[in-house]
Amino acid sequence: MKNRNKQTKFPVARIKKIMQKDEEVGKVAQATPVVISKALELFLGMIVDEAAKVTLERNSKRVEAYHLKHAIDRTDMLDFLKEIVDGVPDPSAGGTIDIEAEKNESKKRRGQGAPRKRRKKGELATGDGGDGNETYPEPQTAGAGTETGEDEAGEDHESDHDWD
Repeated sequence: MKNRNKQTKFPVARIKKIMQKDEEVGKVAQATPVVISKALELFLGMIVDEAAKVTLERNSKRVEAYHLKHAIDRTDMLDFLKEIVDGVPDPSAGGTIDIEAEKNESKKRRGQGAPRKRRKKGELATGDGGDGNETYPEPQTAGAGTETGEDEAGEDHESDHDWD
């Protein structure tokens, strides 16, 4: 009976196929791709955790490539990846972003301004101050004036489409 606890996050057959592409690799034991899959899972988990820490420190909402670069730069265990991420543009290294100023600005922005007015379901967005004095075009229904070839003025014309 096989051990069913060997579920992996990465395809074991594909890992085995990649390993066998190397001419120096002979036969591969059945457990080897499973172990490599688990190691890959732990490795990627560590990189993502470090990148997430950098992202949170910068009060950013999404992990960017330069967050990953900083995570690799500050983690000794990942120093072998530094050559790979050297080409990633880093806005903070070029002087365009001051990390401390960015943190202070984001804290200031949270407390300023009035709360946004929420629209009711089905209400269209207006470009004005919300007084509701704008007129909106009537919504087009599917097929209105298109099947017979009539335009808005009610005149017949040939269709540009070749539906037949």
